[in-house]
Amino acid sequence: MKKSFLTFTLAASVLALSACSDGGDEKAIVTSDVGDVTKEELYQEMKTSIGEQAIQILLIEKVLAENFDVSDKEVNAEYDSNKEELGESFDQFLEQNNQTEESYKKVIRLNLLQEKALTEGIDVTDEEIQAQYDRQGTELNARHILVADEETANSLKKQLDEGADFAKLAEENSTDTGSAAKGGNVDWFGPGAMVPEFEEAAYNLEIDKISDPVQSEFGFHIIQVLEKRQVKDQPALEDQKEEIRSEIALTKADQTTLLPKVAELMKEANVEIQDEDLKGALDDILNPPAPAAPAGE
Repeated sequence: MKKSFLTFTLAASVLALSACSDGGDEKAIVTSDVGDVTKEELYQEMKTSIGEQAIQILLIEKVLAENFDVSDKEVNAEYDSNKEELGESFDQFLEQNNQTEESYKKVIRLNLLQEKALTEGIDVTDEEIQAQYDRQGTELNARHILVADEETANSLKKQLDEGADFAKLAEENSTDTGSAAKGGNVDWFGPGAMVPEFEEAAYNLEIDKISDPVQSEFGFHIIQVLEKRQVKDQPALEDQKEEIRSEIALTKADQTTLLPKVAELMKEANVEIQDEDLKGALDDILNPPAPAAPAGE
């Protein structure tokens, strides 16, 4: 499932509530024997608690929707993909996040708008798409030894090069206790299942070859690919081409460019906040603080 750029729960709540803003300010939205709650009272309460964040989310959605197109087909495809990925736990996922199908699709649309803004102008070649398609159609069966430091990893690699038993070294040294008990075996996996550094190294290894130490957030891995197999019933390239293109473009994109791009679009849209209490809601976007100077300067 793709990661949301904005806080999921807040974005979903704001986008859902924005659809309920018609009618008079004094219209009661809750009635009771102890008093009513009007839209104006709700507005004032929301303004105090999440007003500035809500303004940011709503304006980001509006300026991006004006400049980039996201079709219902794209939203529904992403929704269906997430639903299939989570399987029986999908309804629980929606419930835990206080979402309905409609509100979740609003978040998906906003996320896709942000992706299109981020990847605008990024080139992806047909060769890159073909390579990623081929990778997606291949699963690996591999094993690894994970250790905390490079010195230990180099020592173990030297022992392996000299004929030491991989499974025995994994059992005795690997900090990945789950795989260590199986001689380092991580079983079959495909793209996206492992951290990027592990995946890149494994997919570039020939069968039975042992990698040099590969650093990831977890430590240093020594990897050996035991088998490769083709994925059954992989969809045709043409059916996946645009999705793969988008995924590759996102890996190339610099996410720090998103807010400056949004700020430029907001300036072009002549955004003016009329509520005095919320005048500074967009300051962090339109006038971001200068980055701190490196230490020693």
